[in-house]
Amino acid sequence: MQQSRRVEKVDSANKHGILLEMVQVLTDLDLVISKSYISSDGGWFMDVFHVTDQLGNKITDESLILYIQQALCASRRGISKEVRLCPGRNVTPGRKDLALEMTSKDRPGLVSEISAVLVELGCNITTAVTWTHGTRAASIFYVEDGLEGGPITDPIRLAHVQEQLEHVVKAHHEEGEKWSVRLTTPAGGHTHKERRLHQLMYADEDYESCRGCDGSGSSAHKKGCDRTHVYIESCKEKGYWIVNVRSIDRPKLLFDTVCALTDLQYVVFHAVVASRGTLADQEYFVRHKDGYTSNKESERHKLTLCLIASIERRISQGLRLDLCAKNRMGLLSDITRVFRENGLSMSRIEIGTRGERAVGSIYVTDASGDEVNPNAVELVRKEIGESIIAVHKSHKWAPQASSSSRTSHKIHNRRIEEEDRPRFSLGSLVWSHLERLSSSFGAIKS
Repeated sequence: MQQSRRVEKVDSANKHGILLEMVQVLTDLDLVISKSYISSDGGWFMDVFHVTDQLGNKITDESLILYIQQALCASRRGISKEVRLCPGRNVTPGRKDLALEMTSKDRPGLVSEISAVLVELGCNITTAVTWTHGTRAASIFYVEDGLEGGPITDPIRLAHVQEQLEHVVKAHHEEGEKWSVRLTTPAGGHTHKERRLHQLMYADEDYESCRGCDGSGSSAHKKGCDRTHVYIESCKEKGYWIVNVRSIDRPKLLFDTVCALTDLQYVVFHAVVASRGTLADQEYFVRHKDGYTSNKESERHKLTLCLIASIERRISQGLRLDLCAKNRMGLLSDITRVFRENGLSMSRIEIGTRGERAVGSIYVTDASGDEVNPNAVELVRKEIGESIIAVHKSHKWAPQASSSSRTSHKIHNRRIEEEDRPRFSLGSLVWSHLERLSSSFGAIKS
């Protein structure tokens, strides 16, 4: 039986990055985008999103629906609006918090050491987000003055914090190895933290180690292949690149893919995205922002690797521990110290504050990156206490309906069996859906 979904249709003047802003609003509210149809013509575009909650249920909360409409309208008008007004949903940093951005090679105990140094320097961590990918790690910490509260603005103190953090990171790198530590003051504003993590890892060139399924070999079209497939073809008649992506479905997949395209300066003119079972397929018709579409193999190869990296960065190996505790200075330092002392490594961290509570999730493995011993987790739970409110037993991602996609392939009439690279005609499917939805649903009004 088909689940009912709410359909949001957005008509708006087109500008670079507006698609990402729309997707960001929906994913920040923990909504699942199960299908999307995107089309732009000249200076105008229309996006249609099929959304549900995390359990696949139709959105019926009128206050949430109104908030979505207001947030989408704010994005259309170019107003920066992070999701902070909808109770019980996304956790965001304060706009006055100092941002610490860091990239380095991944190693056990890294976050523990950084958080301990920040506490020693009198800094209170309000939000901490860390991703690991391959051998690299990227982190963003939002901090405030732990003694007086509010932003840290003294330039001498800021320079001292920067110097001490650089010592910690540099100590574990050989001469010539890449690493970076950067403090961003409140006056500069903050980019959406997950988009910023993508940008940090891209600047760190983590994509160079990516090895997705390139379509060669007997396993490329094997039914059930769970590797990431990226195919880029040229549509010379219209001057587009046709970018097809197939991967395991998961939450925020659409957001991550559109992040990569946007930050690489590609404009999405048409797209069909949807999910089918555990798989997600996406198709984009893109051009470079300056209007050209190069056929250089080097550019095509780089885009392929960057799309694979954008998908893989959020795939977290390890046991997920959900945390909720009374917020206090040094909380993250204490929790991560316990993990380190018990031989556990953290592959992903997302912790923020909500009122007087610190909430979030930590994915843990053993020091070698393998599945963690249950006995070690139990020791950690006893030492940390009630902070750990849930342990998710499966260390692998259990696919569910997500913010992603099912795609077509090509405008040609070539047919390929369903278990291979599923293709359907973008030309006929997009326009039929857009015309039907346009007549059935009113556009969001400013």
